[in-house]
Amino acid sequence: MAVASSAIPLLLKPGAREIVGLYPTQARQWPNVFAKRSSELQAEYTPTMRYLGLPGVKNPGQAPNTDNQSRQYYAYQHIHTAYGLMYGFTREAMDDNLYKREFNPANLGLAKAFLAMEDTVAADVFNYGNVYNAAQGGDGVALFSTAHPVDGYTIPNTPGTPIGLNESSLLAAENGVRQFRDLAGVLILAQGKKLIVPTQLRHTARRLTVGQFRPGTADNDVAVTKENNDLSEGYAVLDYLTNPFAWFVQSNQGGLIMLERIPFEINVWVDKATQNLLVSGYQRYYFGFDRWTCAYGVYPSS
Repeated sequence: MAVASSAIPLLLKPGAREIVGLYPTQARQWPNVFAKRSSELQAEYTPTMRYLGLPGVKNPGQAPNTDNQSRQYYAYQHIHTAYGLMYGFTREAMDDNLYKREFNPANLGLAKAFLAMEDTVAADVFNYGNVYNAAQGGDGVALFSTAHPVDGYTIPNTPGTPIGLNESSLLAAENGVRQFRDLAGVLILAQGKKLIVPTQLRHTARRLTVGQFRPGTADNDVAVTKENNDLSEGYAVLDYLTNPFAWFVQSNQGGLIMLERIPFEINVWVDKATQNLLVSGYQRYYFGFDRWTCAYGVYPSS
C-alpha cells in the first residue's frame, strides 16, 4: 500500500511551521574498525594455512628435524547479503503535498537508513562474536573463544572469566593479544592497537587510552598502555553494540573486513497503471573476519 493523502493530512494544508523527522547523524562508525575491499564474486574464501614451526637443535652429523605438516587447516567463507527497502507514494499524495521541499517523496532518508544498516551489521560481528557460525566456518569455534586450535594445544582470545573494562582487565587483554600464535604454534608478535567499546563505555575508554597517567590514582605513574605503545590508535565507539558491558581489543594483525559486492543504489520510477511513485534502495555486502587473531573480546554481564 503506497503512502496516501490520508497519511500526511497536515502536509495538505498551509501553516506548517517546520517538518521534523529526518535527523542529522554522525558519520559511519564501521570504517574505524573494518578494512573495506570490493568484491566481484558471489562468495569469497580465505584459506588458513599452516606454515613451518620452529627449527630444532641440529646435532653434528645428523639431519635436521623435518616439518612436513604445512597444509590448509581451515577456511573462512564470506557470503554477501543483499539488503533492500522500498516505498511508494500515491499520485494524489504527491500532487497535494504543499511541502515537497521539506518532505520530498523521492527522498525520505533512504540513504540514511542504509548507512545505519551498515553500522548495525558491522556491530553484529562483535554482538554475536562469542557464538559459532557454521556458515562463516573457520577453525570450528566462535570468533571469540577460549580454545582456538593450533598444533597440539589451544589459544584463547577471550578470558575464561569475563571482567568489566578497567585498567587491570585491559592490561590482561593486551597480554592475551601478545600470546596469539600461528597454526604451527609460533608467536606472531601481535599487539593491541585499538580499544572498541559500546557507547556506555566511551568515557571509561577515554580515561584508559588518552591520559598520560594512570586513571583513578593520585600517583603520577605513567599510563602503561601509552608507555608500551599499545593501543596506538586509541579507541573506537560502536553505538550499535548491544551489550553495554562488552569490550574488545583490535589487534595489529588485520582480519576485520567489509567486502562490498554492490554499492548502495536508488531506483525511482512511476507505475504506469496507478501513477504511484515508487522508490527502492539496494545494497549487497559482507561484514566479518578472516582470522581469529583480529581481536580479543570480553563479554561480562555487568
